[in-house]
Amino acid sequence: MRSLIRRPVAAAPHDPAPSRLGYRYQRLLLTPGFRATMRIGVPILLIAAITGSHFSKPESRAALVAQIETTKQRFQERPQFMVKAMTITGADQATMTAVIDLLPSEYPVSSFDLDLEQTRRAIEALDPVKSASVRVGAAGTLEVRLTPRVPAALWRDGTTLQLIDGTGVVSGTVTSRSARLDLPLIAGDGAEQHIEEALALYAGAGPLRTRVRGLVRMGERRWDIVLDRDQRILLPGEGAVAALDRVIALNAAQDMLERDVVVVDMRNANRPTLRMNEEAVAALRRVNETVSTNGAGN
Repeated sequence: MRSLIRRPVAAAPHDPAPSRLGYRYQRLLLTPGFRATMRIGVPILLIAAITGSHFSKPESRAALVAQIETTKQRFQERPQFMVKAMTITGADQATMTAVIDLLPSEYPVSSFDLDLEQTRRAIEALDPVKSASVRVGAAGTLEVRLTPRVPAALWRDGTTLQLIDGTGVVSGTVTSRSARLDLPLIAGDGAEQHIEEALALYAGAGPLRTRVRGLVRMGERRWDIVLDRDQRILLPGEGAVAALDRVIALNAAQDMLERDVVVVDMRNANRPTLRMNEEAVAALRRVNETVSTNGAGN
């Protein structure tokens, strides 16, 4: 008779293979990019989320900006960055006063608050300054070195006497001619644009230089040299220096300018012309009339 006792069914053996989801996760862990993302990217995202949540509040952003400005100011005001004084070299008193107005008025001041390039451009915009150098020295001193424009002539511009250099750039003004008797005087339309020729004529005046009162540009094309005793030399538009040399030679040979000559006209190089003053012309006319009368009487 068979036994009615049931024997326990043996359990199925455990399958060591991972599930499909576990398999995929293990495969992802073997991927370098996924591991880097989990190790670096996830923390960064968490930090960004927390930071964004914190600074989404206006008071948090304001506190951060204030902290940054405070830290920046403390750094810029460290002793090694402070400018304690200034020095200016290469300028007269008037120019120095104008330059000081362009520099900070209170010291010490942080070098970070100085725009050296803009300051240099502003200084070079001054008429008397040809070039400038602006730097912060090792001793915390703002050093300004100027190269002034050297006046070469006085230019009468209307009623104003302007100082101009050898390139025709204005470098200042004077109140009267007597303030700079050492400089030649030029006048006339466009005179400052032909300063080089004017200076060449003045330099070539030689023995007449002490008698030269000024050079006048006529019609923007030629020069007249004005001498004392109200004498004038009219020069051509071309070859003015050569024409002046010829006048000097004639004067040396015949004392032409020591006579009653008002104008020496050299505009036509082939036919120089002399113009006498009215008294000399009247005297010459009387002489001619006397000679004519005596001739008729004979």
